[in-house]
Amino acid sequence: MPDLSHIALYCAAALVLAVTPGPGIFYVAARTLAGGRAEGVASGFGTGLGGMAHVLAGSLGVSALVLASAELFTTLKLLGAAYLVWIGIRTMGSARREAAKTLAGGPATPPMGTRRAFREGVLVEALNPKTAAFFLAFIPQFVDPHAGGVAAQFVVLGSISVALNTLADIGVAYAASGIRAGAAAHPDLVRRLREGSGAAMVALGLGLALAKRPAN
Repeated sequence: MPDLSHIALYCAAALVLAVTPGPGIFYVAARTLAGGRAEGVASGFGTGLGGMAHVLAGSLGVSALVLASAELFTTLKLLGAAYLVWIGIRTMGSARREAAKTLAGGPATPPMGTRRAFREGVLVEALNPKTAAFFLAFIPQFVDPHAGGVAAQFVVLGSISVALNTLADIGVAYAASGIRAGAAAHPDLVRRLREGSGAAMVALGLGLALAKRPAN
């Protein structure tokens, strides 16, 4: 394994990247604003599992194969982009419908539930080839090939990054739930916040669709 100074440097870099807004953070925020803290936390654990899928794939060389193949990379990125755009549009639409129901005095839309939030979180992260590219570009810089067990080192370092990402997502869920509680008396504000999260996911999805395959 790398020495402690390298691990500390890796953790610091991974922490900075963990708090950088991306699809996972915006999805967790949107889910929390829509369904509350439990759904947000569940979606955060879902994105964590999706991230671990990339870590394991990277350690086995699957991610390198995807990135090396233009066809596989394009297929995965378009699936991920379409999924993000669909969730974003659905988030904006449900926010408007919920606000209209509230103004009309109708019953509130039931929450989607933690299981579905978890599953969607897995797909949001697992279908993002940019995550695979990041792990393959970032983690090897901290792997010590002379220490042996390169694949194991990749998994350990990747797991640290995923854990930090998950903690950041859970922090976002708690923050968004506080905002949701404070804005409960102002449905228009909740609607705008949810629409903003949905629009951010659409923008991220479109950005992903335009992403180019990393040069070999």
